Amino acid sequence: MNILVKIVVIVLGILLVPTAAVLTAAAKMSSADGPNRVFSGGPLVSGELYAGAEPDWGFLEQVPTVELQLLNPPESRRIWVAEVEGKMYVWSGYMNSFFGKIWKTWPGQAVADGRAVVRIEGVRYERQLKRIQTGDVLDAIAATISAKYPSRATRAVIESGDLWIFEVAPRDPEVAIEEVKSVGEAS
Repeated sequence: MNILVKIVVIVLGILLVPTAAVLTAAAKMSSADGPNRVFSGGPLVSGELYAGAEPDWGFLEQVPTVELQLLNPPESRRIWVAEVEGKMYVWSGYMNSFFGKIWKTWPGQAVADGRAVVRIEGVRYERQLKRIQTGDVLDAIAATISAKYPSRATRAVIESGDLWIFEVAPRDPEVAIEEVKSVGEAS
């Protein structure tokens, strides 16, 4: 019995080291300026804040991921991106799966409060996430996603709710300016 106790203690000790390392790294990233490849990050604070006319998003074809931060809660993540008909889209899959419901919290948060900041190649864009659930544009979005990424996106999968699509739309400029001022005053 003594040997069994020693084995259990050794196994628990071995498991504790990587678990503590992962938890420490995740906690450290939660206050970082943006995410890394594995962990979510804090608010996107560095980089020029874009001001001007709506950009031509055609360059997104060459951009594999963008950094997306919701304002509420102020967490950021790396996410795949697509451009269709001059608009930017992001998405979250596996929304009907057990793990998706536990792991994927940002889509529900985006539906509740779609205010977001997207950082692309060092430039921050204030945006509004708007969920798209129906319409002919879903065919084009699904085709673009499947051509760019290893995905089997289809209109049916989107309409079933397993894949949530968000248009990354412009935010009302006056509201965005007031939010930036209030965030600056709070800092």
